[in-house]
Amino acid sequence: MRKRKKESRLVAWLNRLKLKQKLGIMQICCVILPLLLTDSVVAAVIMHAERQENLQEMSNIADSVEYTIMSYSAQLVTLMQDIYKNREVNEFISSTYTSPLDYYNRHFSFAQVSLFTLLMNNNDCNVVIYTDAEGIVNGGNFQRLEKAEGENWYQTFRGQDKKILLFADFAKVNWENRRTISFIRHMDYLASGDRGAVLRLEWDYSNILRAIVNSKYASTVYVCEGDRILFSNEGRGGIYVPFETLPASTAAKAGVHKTIRMLDNSWDIYIMSQRNVAYEAMRKNMPLFCLLIFFNIFLPFALMNLINRSFTERLQDLEAVLRKVKKDELYQLPEISGSDEISLLMRTYNEMAGRMNNLIQNEYKNRLKRQEQDIARQKAELLALHSQINPHFLFNALESIRMHSVIKKEYETADMVEKLAVMQRQNVTWGNDYVTIEDEMNFVKAYLELQKYRFGDRLCYEISAPGECGQFRIPRLTLVTFVENACVHGMEKKEAACWVFVRVSQDGENLILEVEDTGHGMTEEKCRRLAGEMNEASIEILKDSRRVGMLNAALRLKLFLDGQVGFEMDSETGVGTLVTIRIPLKAARRKRCLQAGGGGEGVC
Repeated sequence: MRKRKKESRLVAWLNRLKLKQKLGIMQICCVILPLLLTDSVVAAVIMHAERQENLQEMSNIADSVEYTIMSYSAQLVTLMQDIYKNREVNEFISSTYTSPLDYYNRHFSFAQVSLFTLLMNNNDCNVVIYTDAEGIVNGGNFQRLEKAEGENWYQTFRGQDKKILLFADFAKVNWENRRTISFIRHMDYLASGDRGAVLRLEWDYSNILRAIVNSKYASTVYVCEGDRILFSNEGRGGIYVPFETLPASTAAKAGVHKTIRMLDNSWDIYIMSQRNVAYEAMRKNMPLFCLLIFFNIFLPFALMNLINRSFTERLQDLEAVLRKVKKDELYQLPEISGSDEISLLMRTYNEMAGRMNNLIQNEYKNRLKRQEQDIARQKAELLALHSQINPHFLFNALESIRMHSVIKKEYETADMVEKLAVMQRQNVTWGNDYVTIEDEMNFVKAYLELQKYRFGDRLCYEISAPGECGQFRIPRLTLVTFVENACVHGMEKKEAACWVFVRVSQDGENLILEVEDTGHGMTEEKCRRLAGEMNEASIEILKDSRRVGMLNAALRLKLFLDGQVGFEMDSETGVGTLVTIRIPLKAARRKRCLQAGGGGEGVC
């Protein structure tokens, strides 16, 4: 039971997903993840093989370095043993010489008849025997023992109870400091002398270093005694540079670590891995990786993408058509391709939409047309009734007051009443709600003349509507609303004289209506907010706004011009305000009623 509930929840969750998402989940879970897992296993196997190959290569380098050092060391140990056991050498260093000349003659004879040349003059090392025999003269391969007593190697050798010592040091040899590695042992084969003699075989350090460097190993090699680097192929100084120390962190990163025994000493060989195993594996197996990526990623992805598009694109087209459904019309799909179930569904929808459209056209639209005709007839009857009760008596009364003022020689009052009559006649005229800009300008002029009686010389105005601009039509009382706003809100708070400019002009493809005042102005934030409200004017905004007049005019312009109008405001506190209305000429010409007139005038 629980299993069925879980399955039903999963099915419900899948039903909430779009087809494109379902196909994406199927592609990831059934194609991409298994292929990635397979490729990861193959890559891991290749990486492991490459790692083992790299380890074997480093082990071979360690063996090669070990062989180089051990073979050289074995030769020196053999030479040392031969010198140690040579009776003629032991007798020579244990003899007593009466004078330097006696020593020289004996040394010359010794060199002629013994193996001295073979044993002592070896090219792989420098052989020196230090002895306490009386009469020995320092020089060549034989030195007096007291000459060695101040050396580090001799002090170390004397301090240890060893027959043979391997000693590495950076010390002065022949007036210069250099690296030295030596075998040292007692020459006590015949056990003569109080202190005996000491044999020292100094390695040819440069020869060994050269052999390691010239091998051109692919990895860095360190041969260390403790943490002191004896040999390296990375150029860690030469024979005349002190031994360096290998950091423990570097030693810990070695790919191969091998310890070799040199007599009683332990030397460590560190082989550092210089190769990026992952990079090497990729480089060596690049064709294989390319094939895996192509067949396991790109090819399945391309096929799944094509299948996805085959499903989703056509379903999206069907969804888009369904979203465009109106109350009185169903859109049909323009093109249908394929012969699968989705194509059948699309064709069936087109057939259904065609039948529904025919039904709507024959029944619904015909009934709607009859209703519109009935409404138009009722409006015409109502308009006829209104025209019959047009308040002519009001205009007659105003004319009587004007004539009475003229008789009384109250010309200013008569002029005011005349302008009021003009405004009232336009305001109550029945019929069309739209007038030409020329008529609107006359209304604006009458309004401003009335305002001059209020503001006196503080109000100056200029009206301009040249050429055919005056013949375009706009909603009644549009411009005068912005002019009234300029007078009331712009001039009332300013004591100085103010100008009001009302301009109509053409700018390229636009009809420009401007109302500008030099009054009090407003802040930038308030100006930007008002411009936004006018451009977004609607019944809802009009209900919530305090500036009903300007928004009402803006909304009526938008309704009249089918939204093809833009409003701009520019204002600065203490300087004034400019309201600009932009109407595309194409939209204005559609609404124009051909009339004659136009022009402009200025009054101060």
